[in-house]
Amino acid sequence: MIAGATGLIGREIVRQCKESGVHVNYLTTSKEKIEKSATYNGFYWNPATAEIDKEAFTDVSAIINLAGATIAKRWTPKYKRTILDSRIQSAEVLFNALQSTPHKVNQYISASGISIYPHSKSKLYSEESLEIDTSFLAEVVVAWELAADAFSGLGIEVAKVRTGVVLATDDGALREMLKPIKIGLGSVLGDGEQWLSWIHIEDIARMYLFVLDQHLEGVYNAVAPSPVTNKKITKTIAAILGKSLWLPSAPAFVIRMVLGEMSTLLLEGQLVCPKKMEAHGFKFHYTNIESALGHLMR
Repeated sequence: MIAGATGLIGREIVRQCKESGVHVNYLTTSKEKIEKSATYNGFYWNPATAEIDKEAFTDVSAIINLAGATIAKRWTPKYKRTILDSRIQSAEVLFNALQSTPHKVNQYISASGISIYPHSKSKLYSEESLEIDTSFLAEVVVAWELAADAFSGLGIEVAKVRTGVVLATDDGALREMLKPIKIGLGSVLGDGEQWLSWIHIEDIARMYLFVLDQHLEGVYNAVAPSPVTNKKITKTIAAILGKSLWLPSAPAFVIRMVLGEMSTLLLEGQLVCPKKMEAHGFKFHYTNIESALGHLMR
């Protein structure tokens, strides 16, 4: 079962599941998006009202929960509550349904975020790192992972996939990075030295299926082994597009004025490695930014 199957990561996981012959039941808040086929079946749910079609659990052995409101929207106090509630409520609805429904679920794999780690330009964080940032997003991740850990009380294996910046062609961060550079208005953000711990869309979907197949438990960093700075990725994108970066760097104070607290997404970053995932034998297809962008921008 996949919650969030129509999102950026969910769509790629579904594609790879279909290629591998893995049957998927997916949850959707839109009844118009419900499809039925031999290997891909949709079911209605609404975490905000605690509704779920319990037929969705039929023959399901594992749940991948990617559900959560986008963080790429201005963080008003009301929307910050939406970001948090959307993640906690989705887990609670699934947890409560499992308690009251006969099922065969033995794995729960939850999305999470590397924003739990403190902002740093020099310290490399792995899954063994215990430091927790004091930011809003770190608070969200802590609550998110606590909600996931509750499933272990049902005798279910729990894994938490701490996601970095996902690079994809059709959506997400890369699309937004490309827009100004394509029209000759690209520039480095702030001092450009903030780290971007990224991962190719194909690799993160493969990682979820690797965790599923290997029955892995605990925390895993979903990032490529070679993070880059904002300056590095901006210059690499410009070079691939054949564009020059003639504008000065966008001042940090201007970005903060425009975006408020949300500016941390652009001006701060975590230097993160996938030590634990690699130790389990996961092989990345895209280990450096040049090969990842070359594939996505071809």
